[in-house]
Amino acid sequence: MIRNLDFNFENSPTRITANRNCPEIKLAGMTLGPFEEGNEYEVYRWAASELEKAGIAQIREDFLDASKLNKIQWTERIQTAGQISKLPEDFYPRLRRWLVQLKEEVTKNPEKMREYDRVKHLTHDVTNSRLRKIVAIASAPSQTENAFRNFTFEERYLYEQLHKLISEWRTQILECGRRSE
Repeated sequence: MIRNLDFNFENSPTRITANRNCPEIKLAGMTLGPFEEGNEYEVYRWAASELEKAGIAQIREDFLDASKLNKIQWTERIQTAGQISKLPEDFYPRLRRWLVQLKEEVTKNPEKMREYDRVKHLTHDVTNSRLRKIVAIASAPSQTENAFRNFTFEERYLYEQLHKLISEWRTQILECGRRSE
């Protein structure tokens, strides 16, 4: 499921700005460009990443950083058990990519280890906090659609799996009790 969401994320459009002029690039079944320096274009994320690596373009989107993750962590901590804050739908794919990027930076520059450890700690804090809330919500009686409005796709999937498992478990427990009567 996570792989499918990652695939969808990689194949979603994003904005880039061309760093230099570049002729058309033909790939199997698609064409990118031509690109003119300074102009903005919309391409698939995977293509944007490759264009950025090649120095042809710069991705123009709002990335996660430590201060944003810190704010998310703080917001999660002040919410009550039944409340879950709104995250961007693509929060987890962005977070995974950021962690990979930081880990790669550590291999090139060991001084980045402190930043990587801090981000990893914040990530665990956020995911554990949200996980506890999702388990509590999944354990409660059926919820209205309003309860899920702040869930990401990954969290909604997790909730559905947990709720189904917990409901089946409860049913089996209750059925066993009836048979012994």
